[in-house]
Amino acid sequence: MLDLSNIAEVKLSYSAKVKPSERPQISSSKDAQMICSSLWPAGTIELKEFFYTLLLDRANKVLGAVRIGEGGISGTVADVRHIFQSAILSNCSSLILAHNHPSGNTQPSEADIKLTRKIAKAGELHDIKVLDHVILTCENYYSFADEGMI
Repeated sequence: MLDLSNIAEVKLSYSAKVKPSERPQISSSKDAQMICSSLWPAGTIELKEFFYTLLLDRANKVLGAVRIGEGGISGTVADVRHIFQSAILSNCSSLILAHNHPSGNTQPSEADIKLTRKIAKAGELHDIKVLDHVILTCENYYSFADEGMI
């Protein structure tokens, strides 16, 4: 007989704490920049890189935000599996990626471009559209969508 006592139980949950009518809606990269900027811990946007994902419903209302990675001054890890685990768990329809450049340079690196393409491709497989990738600094931002990069 098979012993099932040593098999781990996996529990999945998503708890919406905000009514749909009260969720912020994103209609531009500026909206995304403003919401994403509020996610950064105070005083850290010039200190080290963070990577976040905004999870959106069909009306581009924010279902939630997830910190995907926290790194050093010149980079952070963004695990594609972690991004889509959160996306699928929340039943989102689309997402927006965001990370900061402590250097103050808003231009995407080659690694930023490759990662964005990889995540967008994974999104296609899951029917979850990647609407934008926003790179933040303390003074400005770069939008992949505005620049035709996504």
